[in-house]
Amino acid sequence: MQLDLVQTALSCGAAKAALIDARQIVLSENFRKICEGNGCGMFGRCWMCPPFIGEIELLMEQVRSFPKAMLYQSIQEIEDSFDIEGMFEAGFQHARLSQKIQQQVQLDPSIEILHLSCGGCRLCERCAKADDEPCRFPEQALPSLEGYGIDVYSTCKDTQLHYINGQNTVTYFGMVLFREK
Repeated sequence: MQLDLVQTALSCGAAKAALIDARQIVLSENFRKICEGNGCGMFGRCWMCPPFIGEIELLMEQVRSFPKAMLYQSIQEIEDSFDIEGMFEAGFQHARLSQKIQQQVQLDPSIEILHLSCGGCRLCERCAKADDEPCRFPEQALPSLEGYGIDVYSTCKDTQLHYINGQNTVTYFGMVLFREK
């Protein structure tokens, strides 16, 4: 029996979740260039971020191979737009949410999934890549949406999920792409 993915995400703690047709996913190679600019500081420092996750064209093809997706988000209040510590903590909270969702969706043997989350896996406090060691949890680590070329802003535009959720909030996204086996 197939899991209700939206209900699963919500019961795990997502603020909102929606099923979308994978044709709604906006992809662009420009996101790899943004990653290379290293604004988040994770390029070349995290096994689940570029360049280690693979060639952008192949990753975008992988996304296109799935017919459906469940997009979910977490929304956290922060002190103000300069609250970097609050943003990082919200990112770690989102990573924990993504792991809960991952544990649940893996229970469904009727679907094949590709689960992507916010940039920088954040499963470990310090990625093993920083010490030139192999990933400690390769079966649990989740790659970045943007690393796969997904334009989250444009993808969520025609859904109930908003990219910006008010003053003094930070919003993170995840996506479970799926197909019947």
